[in-house]
Amino acid sequence: MGERRAAPAWARWFAPSLADCFLVALFVVLSSGWQGFLADGDTGWHIRTGEWILDHAAVPKVDLFSFSRAGEAWFAWEWLSDVLFAALFRGGGLRAVVVLAALCIVALAGLLLKQMLWRGVNPLAALAFTLIAVTSSSIHFLARPHLFTLALLAGAMWMIERDRRRAWRGIWILPAMTAIWTNVHGGVFLLILLLALLVAGTGAEWWAGRRPGRIVGRQAVLLVGCAAATLVNPYGWNLHRHVLTYLNSDWIRSAVQEFQAPTFRGENQLHFEALLIVGLMAAGWKLRRGEFVEALWLLAAAYLALGSARHIPIYAIVAAPLAAVEVDRAWRAWKRRRGASNVVSILRQLGEDLRAAFGRWSVWLPIGLAAALFALQGRLPDRFPSDLFPSAMIGRHGALLKESRVLSSDQWGDYLIFRFYPQGKVFVDGRSDFYGEAVGGDYLRMRNGDFRWRRLLRSYEIQAVLIPVSWPLAELLKGDRNWRLVEDDGSTLLFALQGTRGSGRNEHTREMAQ
Repeated sequence: MGERRAAPAWARWFAPSLADCFLVALFVVLSSGWQGFLADGDTGWHIRTGEWILDHAAVPKVDLFSFSRAGEAWFAWEWLSDVLFAALFRGGGLRAVVVLAALCIVALAGLLLKQMLWRGVNPLAALAFTLIAVTSSSIHFLARPHLFTLALLAGAMWMIERDRRRAWRGIWILPAMTAIWTNVHGGVFLLILLLALLVAGTGAEWWAGRRPGRIVGRQAVLLVGCAAATLVNPYGWNLHRHVLTYLNSDWIRSAVQEFQAPTFRGENQLHFEALLIVGLMAAGWKLRRGEFVEALWLLAAAYLALGSARHIPIYAIVAAPLAAVEVDRAWRAWKRRRGASNVVSILRQLGEDLRAAFGRWSVWLPIGLAAALFALQGRLPDRFPSDLFPSAMIGRHGALLKESRVLSSDQWGDYLIFRFYPQGKVFVDGRSDFYGEAVGGDYLRMRNGDFRWRRLLRSYEIQAVLIPVSWPLAELLKGDRNWRLVEDDGSTLLFALQGTRGSGRNEHTREMAQ
């Protein structure tokens, strides 16, 4: 009998792989928490911003949504994501936006897994570190533009590493990718930071005699090209100034929860803690070997994550492949010390078999994702969760809320924008970079029942207040004869200023009947 001929290369695209199965399984697992993608009301104003851009064929330069800073300069710095969200919403509602968010996470997992396999990591270790990275990042799995940064960063890090290993012409796609990224999400500046550390670390390796000097120049050109590409945005260099001011604001770091340090509670943060320990150990080993670039990346990403929980996914993306390489290296050293035992031989063969099974994609991946989406479409949410947003009460009192200057929480302000724009305007919403300490400080003072609360309500001409029962302001308004309690459903209170249209009992009774 003749030897069996190997299948042609193109035929591999039609044979399913374990990588396909893993990513489809991840998509199915994510479906159990699809409602959680809408746990942040920011999605609402992103959609309305995108619709405004589609309708006007322009990017807004002034505020669209508030009465507290009406007409003030505003940076819609994620406008390209907003347009995509709006287009999906018009075509498929909130369900389509949630599917896009889930696909971003699948792309992130696929890029991390493939990068680790490309680096030569044992497939079992690559799979474990991919899962740890995804679980750690789940602290920030929301249908917001930052999900694009997670996938783009994973791809960019792989591109940079490929160029570091051997000069690769494809790396010059990165500046064009940066220009698009700049208009998708502000996380592009993390790429600039990592490229700057790349140049610094490569320079140190050149000084130590580990790298030729020409590589430093090549990487410096790449850094300059990507930095210049960030200027391709509707606001020019003013965007950079705005982002720098925003990120350096002590008030933002103390007032906005996602900018605060992690608490190491919950499963996702425990996975982050484990990855943090392994990553810092890996940084130490790399420094000992003179691998300064990767050590700097690990230390910088750890510093960002320990200072702000929103940077935990960034750390996971940077650290998971680097830590996996170190664990794999330790595993190989252990195998050499153990010798060619039966167990080691079996594990080596298993690793090679899994590498062949995981190390490719096929046409079955999109087919599997489409089939899973079709089977699970009944789980897709078509509205924001009612346990987080007072959607029923807002629906009953739509006329009052659309016609009044409303004080509400920033999250509920996002939802009010989604429900009523352009008819209604809000006091604050999730755009903390826009409102800043001036309006944001007044918001906190009113919420907490500061002694100036009456004066602040008058100065902003607040006509309606929609707040949780837990706010200190709630009890103060109940005892103030100038304010009327329109409805109390046990968790949410709606007050109206006496004399405000729609605040009377008859209006309330009529809307309840409807």
